[in-house]
Amino acid sequence: MEKKHLCAALLLLAIACSVLPASSDNLLRIGLKKHHVDVNSINAARVARLQDRYGKHLNGLEKKSDGSDVDIVPLKNYLDAQYYGEIGIGSPPQKFKVIFDTGSSNLWVPSSRCYFSIACWFHHKYKAGKSSTYTRNGKSCSIRYGTGSISGHFSQDNVQVGDLVVKDQVFIEATREPSITFIIGKFDGILGLGFQEISVGNATPVWYNMVDQGLVKEPVFSFWFNRDASTKEGGELVFGGVDPKHFKGNHTYVPLTQKGYWQFNMGDFLIGNTSTGYCAGGCAAIVDSGTSLLAGPTTIVTQLNHAIGAEGVVSAECKTIVSQYGEVLWDLLVSGVRPDQVCSQAGLCFFNGAEHVSSNIRTVVERENEGSSVGEAPLCTVCEMAVVWIQNQLKQQGTKERVLEYVDQLCEKLPSPMGESVVDCNSISSLPNITFTIKDKAFVLTPEQYILKTGEGIASICISGFAAFDVPPPRGPLWILGDVFMGPYHTVFDYGNSQVGFAEAA
Repeated sequence: MEKKHLCAALLLLAIACSVLPASSDNLLRIGLKKHHVDVNSINAARVARLQDRYGKHLNGLEKKSDGSDVDIVPLKNYLDAQYYGEIGIGSPPQKFKVIFDTGSSNLWVPSSRCYFSIACWFHHKYKAGKSSTYTRNGKSCSIRYGTGSISGHFSQDNVQVGDLVVKDQVFIEATREPSITFIIGKFDGILGLGFQEISVGNATPVWYNMVDQGLVKEPVFSFWFNRDASTKEGGELVFGGVDPKHFKGNHTYVPLTQKGYWQFNMGDFLIGNTSTGYCAGGCAAIVDSGTSLLAGPTTIVTQLNHAIGAEGVVSAECKTIVSQYGEVLWDLLVSGVRPDQVCSQAGLCFFNGAEHVSSNIRTVVERENEGSSVGEAPLCTVCEMAVVWIQNQLKQQGTKERVLEYVDQLCEKLPSPMGESVVDCNSISSLPNITFTIKDKAFVLTPEQYILKTGEGIASICISGFAAFDVPPPRGPLWILGDVFMGPYHTVFDYGNSQVGFAEAA
């Protein structure tokens, strides 16, 4: 069975954890702590799950008490783009790091019977034989993501989240994980917090069972993401209510328009003080903790990225190759080096015995039914394209200067595979605010909030928090408000009243 997803894991982020015992308010809190941003991980992970999700997606529990009788499950934040935490499955509990994802509804973790996928060897695996509460199910299933899929079978066991134990939870034991996303991911699996309407196999979500088994006081959960890079605390996920110290003022609540994803109607969208007019009559929006960036219609995102001076990631990489290596590539070709060996001699690719691979990827990983892609081997792939372009111009006897200028122009036309764009870090202070209108209230994002910066000095990279993603009518146009939006705005998912609420984060 196929489940379509949109997790723009263009970036994946890492956080450390702490657990607090249950309190009289019956809240389950998930604390987040943050690690520093890793440029290599950004480059490796930007081919994650955006494309077809919506078109059709700890090292032991540690306890401390603040005297409030509150359960806390720590989460980790990897690059301000993915937040994950620890759960336990089975008796005694086997520990797994999972993404808490409001854009999907199934719980899955790697199975001990996952023998042939590299990702499984780098992550914790569930061993049914070691759990006294395991119940066999065996029904086969699969979930398809933008960059691959997982497949396996359903099983049933107890699931521990903080101090709470959800009994007889149906989940997926993944026996195949062919995607590179799962190989490089800091997490073992995913715990979906969407509605049962999009659950593969119609499996009851963990959150539903929390409510039905009376484990939470109120049918509400809420997210606070700490985007302050100078602190270790990454944020908090609260089950059963909200934590008032993590937001200012009152929440603006808007009713859900369609169950499955947490979908609602959004109003106008402004760049600076100017309305784009595109959503003046309303646009569908989804708030999704499993999506790193903020995705929207190409028409508006293109206009927005132009306003902030954003340039496609692949175009930037291509132009870098031309400016830094163009003359080297030219000289190698003119000296008679075979075109398929030029990039290797330039140090941008190495040969693994079967194919050329980017020099910044040290291990050849499984790519089932996939060829080389810009997202996985950017410098090597771009170099190979540039060599073809230069070779064609050489045949026409063009001069070095004119040929390299022509290749640079071609670079500007290269689309990014997942719509990613980079911004000049020195320009951030001069960029405009971006405003979303929800229930006639303005929700403003400043440049510091919608630009993700990694590295220092000349090594710094600034990535636009906006990615293009088109969903045709009647479901679209559609905005996906991911972590870039949920960082500045504390978000309440009110399951009982079928609404979502937003307030300024504190």
